[in-house]
Amino acid sequence: MQKNTEGIGAPGVYHTPQGPIPASNDRIGVLLLNLGTPDATDYWSMRRYLKEFLSDERVIEEPRWKWWPILNLIILTVRPSRKGRDYATIWNNERNESPIKTISRAQAEKLGERFAGDPKVVVDWAMRYANPSTESRIEALVAAGCDRILLVPLYPQYAAATTATAADQAFRALMKMRRQPAVRVAPAYFDDPVYIDRIARSMRANLAKLDFEPERIIATFHGMPEKYYEKGDPYYPQCLGTSELVRNALGWPADRWLTTFQSLFGNDPWLQPYTDKTVERLAAEGVKRLALVAPGFSADCLETLEELNGENRHIFEGGGGEKFAYLPALNDSEDGLDVIEAIVRRELQGWL
Repeated sequence: MQKNTEGIGAPGVYHTPQGPIPASNDRIGVLLLNLGTPDATDYWSMRRYLKEFLSDERVIEEPRWKWWPILNLIILTVRPSRKGRDYATIWNNERNESPIKTISRAQAEKLGERFAGDPKVVVDWAMRYANPSTESRIEALVAAGCDRILLVPLYPQYAAATTATAADQAFRALMKMRRQPAVRVAPAYFDDPVYIDRIARSMRANLAKLDFEPERIIATFHGMPEKYYEKGDPYYPQCLGTSELVRNALGWPADRWLTTFQSLFGNDPWLQPYTDKTVERLAAEGVKRLALVAPGFSADCLETLEELNGENRHIFEGGGGEKFAYLPALNDSEDGLDVIEAIVRRELQGWL
């Protein structure tokens, strides 16, 4: 088989004894993946989102016969309304979407601008749950001529309930394709030097904007059941590793730095210490000035904007604390794009 290189027929066409065969367009897709968001804050939108999320066996590792009635008869009856009210407090009303969708779109657009000099690279974004779906965006990249796709789960620390399920969803889409693109999955980047440096740099800039110096800084990460770690999930030590590396990069004293875990769900013990209980304890001990940062979130979302900057602020101030700050995620800032670009360029080696 010989590719046409002398202008005979259309470019990008292979000629065989059986006739012309279109070749690949030889483009490379980069798909940024994040968790997801409901399409709206009403009961049924929230219910659809929560049902998809909480039905994922990577997220809830319980026997289906046990979990199905709990989910469908209890949780999906009462939780959608409550979570809808929480989402409404942070909703981007201008675009009628949650902040994570606004930020994810901006991350993809700005990353695309950074690769504008290489027309082979096509950047897109998708959500593991709800819209835009992973399957629809993989199909769009293939339709755009991408015969290679780099999947980039935007979770610095690996967890089966985040990174792995994002890859699972992409592979499900690939299973339906006659002609699959070649695929790579970017690994966790919890100790990547660019990531650590940009987190520290962003923190310095945001701390400098405050009218107080925190007595304590809490690095808070999304929690998980302890049994997941006991089964071999590397998430917990990776979170501790990130926290220590960022503290060292800042030169912050160890006795003024804490690492905690948030977003407890269900009755099983989760990774500890818990963020809300730690905030409550610090206030009770007389700490008056506190700052929280969430290095595991690449984009601000319900768990940071409502839970950290809302619920935990109220816990601290209600317990006697006077000054509280949540330091924002990297989001689509230049620091944030530096991290994503560094990961993408590293993982595209050999393709570019």
